[in-house]
Amino acid sequence: MSSDCCAPARPTEQDHYDLVILGSGSTAFAAAITTQEMGKTAVMTEERAIGGTCVNRGCLPSKNLIEAAKLVFDARNPRYPGLETCGPGLKVNFAELIAQKDEVIRVYREKKYDSLVGGQFSIEEGRSRFLDANTVEVSGKRLTGERFLIATGSRPVVPEIPGLDRVPYLTSDLLTHDEEEELKDLPGSLLIIGGGYIALELGQMFARFGTEVTMLERSAQVLARGYEPQVGQAIGHVFAEEGISIVPHATVEAVRSEGAGVVAEVRVGKGRRTFRAERLLIATGRRPNTDGIGLEAAGVLANARGEVEVDPQLRTSVPHIFAAGDVIGRLHESQMATPVGARQGGIAAHNALHGNDLRAFDGRVIPRTIFTDPPIGIVGMTEAEAIAAGHRCWCATIRMELVPRAGAIRDTRGLIKMVADADSNEVLGVSMVGAGAAEVIHEAAIAMRFRATLDDFIDQLHVYPTMAEALKIVAIARYKDPAKLSCCAD
Repeated sequence: MSSDCCAPARPTEQDHYDLVILGSGSTAFAAAITTQEMGKTAVMTEERAIGGTCVNRGCLPSKNLIEAAKLVFDARNPRYPGLETCGPGLKVNFAELIAQKDEVIRVYREKKYDSLVGGQFSIEEGRSRFLDANTVEVSGKRLTGERFLIATGSRPVVPEIPGLDRVPYLTSDLLTHDEEEELKDLPGSLLIIGGGYIALELGQMFARFGTEVTMLERSAQVLARGYEPQVGQAIGHVFAEEGISIVPHATVEAVRSEGAGVVAEVRVGKGRRTFRAERLLIATGRRPNTDGIGLEAAGVLANARGEVEVDPQLRTSVPHIFAAGDVIGRLHESQMATPVGARQGGIAAHNALHGNDLRAFDGRVIPRTIFTDPPIGIVGMTEAEAIAAGHRCWCATIRMELVPRAGAIRDTRGLIKMVADADSNEVLGVSMVGAGAAEVIHEAAIAMRFRATLDDFIDQLHVYPTMAEALKIVAIARYKDPAKLSCCAD
């Protein structure tokens, strides 16, 4: 027997690539496609389902079911006099809804991910980790490369709550497909810990399907961090009208099982309350998937939040290793969002393999949406952020009832707030809660990309009546009282 029979197998030629990518989500695929377009080879790794969070358990399935829940709610609550519900409204068959959601995931994953694999890039299944700065191991197989990209995404944060390790609980992964975490039965009641975008989207969705929902938020209101206070107040009012209970100043001190349900002992302000529900959902944010992938072995540095440290060109502390997407968190104005990761994946692959003409990621203008009803659209700075950055601010907030389109469709819920530099009139940020906000926010984003001023928004002719007019009307508040304008008036 050979003396080196137990030595690790040396990488064969087919195991060496121009770019080795840890992950297979939107960031990884953008990088792999860019690599292929450059005539280079790439390999991705994946320990769960190909496509990562967005297609399998995040954006796609949640928005699919959120829209279904909106149809149920609208059918039961017509806004127009003269339209009446017939009986209880739409009947909800949750099992069939889950089945169609799974089919949407399957088809989309097949068309947008599986079908693209081949040619210059491939996928290795299994958990991946660095053995050193030049080698990645996947299920016992070793991959070597000229360059590497860390794009392992993020996962739900699970807080340290006494008893939680002994209580069945859900996370935002509950909408996954073909995995144990998938929720297939509609709970009668749901207790949600958290008040961020995930808690809001899923909370309203379940409530509209018929679940009794209670949200426990540590701050004074939902969306307490990183958003205009008026946004949290507005959506909180909507939730209250829909019968969704939001408990502010709530700190969960312990949880336990009780029969088929769960019990939470909660400190609320200076007192204590007990909450019971059939299911428990943990929605306290997301964290980078950087632990357990051998960063130390590769010499790659990460900060205390687990974010891989990168420069503006997305290079890590090891020059031939790059990182992009959720794993870099909010560094360099990044955000944990699918389009952000996709943009960064392409930039990282270009920088890794091009050699010169390096590109930097620009996160100055990133629109984002929370898919509640009404939706929330945000881009740029909040008032507090603008002041902290040294701007002398002009800010205005108007109610949606001042937007003609909102009145015409009998949906005046919400508001729009615009933040501008008081000296230059450059618009620095927009936050909107209202019908169409997910689409309208893109007009604000493209204008801000080219550093538009309040006067640019005012001078832009808008179709009447549209929700996009809200941008023009709030900008007019710099000079006039929007409540005293006629329709289409400047």
